[in-house]
Amino acid sequence: MVNAIHLARRPGTTLVRRMGGIHKFMGWSGPVASDSGGFQIHSLISQQSKLGSVSDRGFAYRFSAGEKKRLVTPEKCIRHQFRIGADVMFCLDVCTHPDDDESRQLQSCKRTVAWAKRCKSEFEAKVEGLADREVRPLLFAVVQGGNSVELRRTCAEQLQKIGFDGYGFGGWPIGSDGELVDAVSQVASFLPLDAPKFALGIGKPENLARAYHAGYHLFDCAMPTRDARHKRLFVFRGEPDNVSFDDSSFYGCIYLQDEKHAADRGPVDATCDCHCCTNFSRAYLHHLFKVGDSLAQRLATIHNLRFYVRLTEALAKRKARD
Repeated sequence: MVNAIHLARRPGTTLVRRMGGIHKFMGWSGPVASDSGGFQIHSLISQQSKLGSVSDRGFAYRFSAGEKKRLVTPEKCIRHQFRIGADVMFCLDVCTHPDDDESRQLQSCKRTVAWAKRCKSEFEAKVEGLADREVRPLLFAVVQGGNSVELRRTCAEQLQKIGFDGYGFGGWPIGSDGELVDAVSQVASFLPLDAPKFALGIGKPENLARAYHAGYHLFDCAMPTRDARHKRLFVFRGEPDNVSFDDSSFYGCIYLQDEKHAADRGPVDATCDCHCCTNFSRAYLHHLFKVGDSLAQRLATIHNLRFYVRLTEALAKRKARD
């Protein structure tokens, strides 16, 4: 998952294209999805209104005071993502906070749908220009509507009339209690059963499992890498193929800064087959973090990413068995 807005700022999407596209630039041969950046701009201007504004035209924004203001329109958003060479692209949308009033939520939905139309028109024009050997990317639209069931339903229906390859959940999927909001499953129920559904921003293991059972297929979140950098590692309580995903009891966390790990010869997770767990002890990772060696963050990240791969594999196997 990459972000079109951040890449447009640095190093520039034109440079990424000159380098052979995002796959070669990153050295990654797997699928790449590109977020439009709408959520990031919303967060930016919500915290500091002087940094940007939104209109029917698009977003005008800058990342810090003194920077030259940029304008991203739905058309520019799609052009950025084609320059990157992403496999899955997202329409530019207008995010809101759940506490925003209904008039603001309604305006968000109207602009999101209007921008989705413009994004698809630009997308289709770009697809026509692809060489025969180039693989057609996919275009996903984002369903907004805050906590309003009717706005979510209307937004989903209007986006389906336009027609997209898949759909994402837009807005804030997690409530103040850390649990999934009802809108997550509601949006899935408003979309075609066979349509790919992207649970944007859902990453807490138990929430990922719940969203998967609600009908979502794709996920992205900074949690596994961010927590790894902060010494927090996820571990299964038992083999993932045999645990219950009904609540959070299927996993736990270890905190590598705790002194109890200083002489622990065991791996982070005895059930894990990652490079970290098969080669290094908790004691060694504790030491690396304590002395500030960057290898600690790398090994911890490898483990947490493998935890999530094992989690999604186990969920898919469970569904196939059931």
